[in-house]
Amino acid sequence: MRIEEEIKLDYSDVLFRPKRSTLKSRKEVNLERTYKFKYSNFEWTGIPIIASNMDGVGELNVAQIMSEYKMITALTKQHKLDNIKKFPSIKKIYPFVSISCGTDEKAYKIVQNTLKELNFFQFLCIDVANGYSDHFSKFISSVRNDFPNKTIIAGNVVTADMTQELILSGADIVKVGIGPGSVCTTRIQTGVGYPQLSAVIECSDAAHGLGAHIIADGGCTCPGDISKAFGGGADFVMLGGMLAGHDEGGGKLIKKDNNKYIEFYGSSSETAIDKHYGGLLDYRSSEGKVVKIEYKGPLKETIQDILGGIRSSCTYVGAPSLKQLSKCTTFVRVGRQYNNVFDE
Repeated sequence: MRIEEEIKLDYSDVLFRPKRSTLKSRKEVNLERTYKFKYSNFEWTGIPIIASNMDGVGELNVAQIMSEYKMITALTKQHKLDNIKKFPSIKKIYPFVSISCGTDEKAYKIVQNTLKELNFFQFLCIDVANGYSDHFSKFISSVRNDFPNKTIIAGNVVTADMTQELILSGADIVKVGIGPGSVCTTRIQTGVGYPQLSAVIECSDAAHGLGAHIIADGGCTCPGDISKAFGGGADFVMLGGMLAGHDEGGGKLIKKDNNKYIEFYGSSSETAIDKHYGGLLDYRSSEGKVVKIEYKGPLKETIQDILGGIRSSCTYVGAPSLKQLSKCTTFVRVGRQYNNVFDE
């Protein structure tokens, strides 16, 4: 047994230190990035925010709206080929859509068929809760052999060494985050995790040293957290709870005390496992929870609020573009992020 004494940080542990800026307005801030990926050599341009592949978020109607802002949606693993093919604008929005899968052989065969029939899709998200197994690294290598020209996203991990391992196995982009999500209970159920901002800082440094990229996945509760992830070196930020509860995500609408709510749950929750896999096996437990979140209406309003916040972050630190944000970032450690005296 050993203990790491060095302090590790979450988004709530820091604030940006403001700096002199020559920007006259947040309208001047350019949020688009252009990335060329390590193995696929695919060049992508857009705003690097990704809707998570969770029920109620990683949906085709969400992808429709996200694509209008040049942002990506990772579809849930359960999307069927016929449903994707029948979606009216799929051939228009595909540069901003990722197919998702786990490491199950049967599910992967379905994904293989999807990518062969709809060859225009560029992104494949290989998503497991625990990216530390040797089997996972070998699976990424086999997928890279099958699809040498696709951009492979793989995760989740939270340390530099495993980020490097997944990249060397064939991942273009590594998904970073274990347990920070709003409906994830992994840290409670297993005691495993890593403070998200420190994970982003350390894993991005490791990935960039190998010419690859990372996604900060989970833990963002407000636009300022998204900016902090980018300031810490994230190339992309993946959002679940912040994009849940909207018209486009579907989901079960619940009316209570003259208010409207939508059910939202973690991908490893008992609800999700019952729905998609026929229930929990006797050797595992649920690592997610089910919550009722306030119905938020159209997704566009939330997206505009998020983008406005990120632009404002950039103006405060003197970054003329999202690309420059990390270079302009100095974080200040704090004991309290904001004054919550009037919070309900």
